Amino acid sequence: MNTEPIDYAVHTTPTGPLTVLVGPTGAVRAAGFTAEPQELVPLVHASLRGPLRHRPDLGPVTAALDAYLAGDLTAVDAVPVQQHTDGPFTAHAWQVLREVGPGEPVTYTGYAALAGRPLAVRAAAAACARNAAALFVPCHRVLRTDGTLGGYRWGLPVKKWLLGHERPMTTS
Repeated sequence: MNTEPIDYAVHTTPTGPLTVLVGPTGAVRAAGFTAEPQELVPLVHASLRGPLRHRPDLGPVTAALDAYLAGDLTAVDAVPVQQHTDGPFTAHAWQVLREVGPGEPVTYTGYAALAGRPLAVRAAAAACARNAAALFVPCHRVLRTDGTLGGYRWGLPVKKWLLGHERPMTTS
């Protein structure tokens, strides 16, 4: 375990608490819709773990989250994320996922194609399942191949709320 502290804050959202863990460089290491930061620790690669330290405000991360919740749906895109995986495809797939825009969900098949491996639908789904930085690496924007919601670590009501929040507004 790393000895550098991991700062965390719990934010109130319309769909419940969102806890964010941030490393010493300000990069998000994990985020999830829980009030318990300890629930996120197992999602962080062992090389990136450290003792948790509560902070009421995470500076630019908090500002980006507040802006996202207020309607600036791309505000979290610029927040750095630091995850680690043992495979190059997963790391690449996470980066590709950050390029899927709000209001533009893709299917697992489409996501695999965007990641450069159109036949690797299961690998794309596994990358979503291993993603520790929910919202900042927007795995909620990936749908089943038939267009239904599918699974989400933090529950389908949260995924449904996120997708609804990101739905493009139409004017009549």
